[in-house]
Amino acid sequence: MSSQEDGAAEQDLETEATGGDNDIITVTVGATVPTGFEHTAAEEVKEKIGVDARISKDRGRIYFPITTDKLFQVHLLRSVDNLFVVVEEYDHYQFKQSKEETLAELQELASKLPWTNALEVWKLNSTLKKRKVHRRGGNGTKVKPNSETIDATVADTEQQELPEAAEGQTKTETTLDTEANTQDSEEAAPKAKVIKFRVTCNRAGDKHSFSSNEAARDFGGAVQEFFQWKADMTKFDIEVLLNIHNEEVVVGIALTEESLHKRNISHFGPTTLRPTLCYGMLRLCKPQASDIILDPMCGTGTIPLEGAIEFPSSFYIAGDNNDMAVNRTVNNTRHIQKRRADMGSASGLPIDTVQWDLCNLPIRTSSVDIIITDMPFGKRMGSKKKNWDLYPSCLREMARVCRPGSGKAVLLTQDKKCFGKAISRMGGLWRKLHTVWVNVGGLHAGVYLLKRTGAVFGQTPEDVYESRGTVNTQGDEKDDRELS
Repeated sequence: MSSQEDGAAEQDLETEATGGDNDIITVTVGATVPTGFEHTAAEEVKEKIGVDARISKDRGRIYFPITTDKLFQVHLLRSVDNLFVVVEEYDHYQFKQSKEETLAELQELASKLPWTNALEVWKLNSTLKKRKVHRRGGNGTKVKPNSETIDATVADTEQQELPEAAEGQTKTETTLDTEANTQDSEEAAPKAKVIKFRVTCNRAGDKHSFSSNEAARDFGGAVQEFFQWKADMTKFDIEVLLNIHNEEVVVGIALTEESLHKRNISHFGPTTLRPTLCYGMLRLCKPQASDIILDPMCGTGTIPLEGAIEFPSSFYIAGDNNDMAVNRTVNNTRHIQKRRADMGSASGLPIDTVQWDLCNLPIRTSSVDIIITDMPFGKRMGSKKKNWDLYPSCLREMARVCRPGSGKAVLLTQDKKCFGKAISRMGGLWRKLHTVWVNVGGLHAGVYLLKRTGAVFGQTPEDVYESRGTVNTQGDEKDDRELS
């Protein structure tokens, strides 16, 4: 189901990955994924890499083994946000009672960890992915805001060097502007490159005697002393992760400089859904070849664009009542087409974009196989008061265009009470099959998988209750939030 673009990228990455003479080693890779879609991500890992993934106790993370000759494959996963190679993990780490003893133990831990394989994987990964010269700050692995979590970074202005670390490092685009003389290999005694790093501590749990800042500070200081690296919060080469969830401790090295969900979209709206979440929603409805898939509230077009790239055998119709949203979708589509053309791939995408009235769609009755959309939450866009009129009207219109007996709908909303009431007023047109609870920007939302029953539209009690009319769908760009 991969696109031609992904196929070309896979070929290039595989060529680079197998071009070296290094011995093949096996490591564990961790991935952060949209909360609620851990099983979906594990299924994708099994399908594309052929290994079993383990779902962490800490929601939103999975772990799986990978050999270095297959490392390129992890960057082709569509359901993961961030990737990191595991240095060491402890299922039941016994923290000391006092803060001072615990922090002292974390300092000692830094020098005892098996860093070698993880650093080799980091170096190999640097050759597989182009990296920006300047890294953005705050690109650490995201965690759930509902837990007691603080992203902590360690910074130090004192410059230190590590000649032996620099000797083995592959020349990549990770070199910073301030060290532009990397072409000095012709000189007899080139200067050792300064390795810059930061430590990000993600902590969840209320039984710890220390804060995330304190853990990152002390552990980071020990890492700096052990490797003689220079700490830098924003222009770092290496990001060391210290993930603590109750008694579970995982130390890792980040393999992504920024989240993999930042793909496809070049024109953002006030709210833009993460493509990783879109991919999970698409897999939930299992698109088949020749399916007609409709997103009646497309916003910036994230869902249909993700579908058109990953499930290109289906055809996607995207629409919105907001002309700015429609323009953003068109521009995002053109952006991807140009990118594919530049790579030498077929630039066409099976997608069309229309501006319309959500509650009076210009689509034939019973002609759509799948409806998948992000409904207004009533927070940033629209209002919960308007949702009480909007939800029943749009669900009825969706039921009209969806194929009876076989059609499906995957709908994301945080307004659970309004949605439940609207479904109950549908007179049996929709049947709820499954709900996936997700965290969208700190909001507890639901992804509802609905089945279109065989009931004939127009012959059910709800048609007496409410006639088809135009509902003010202000803010149809939706309340798409970034997953934490």
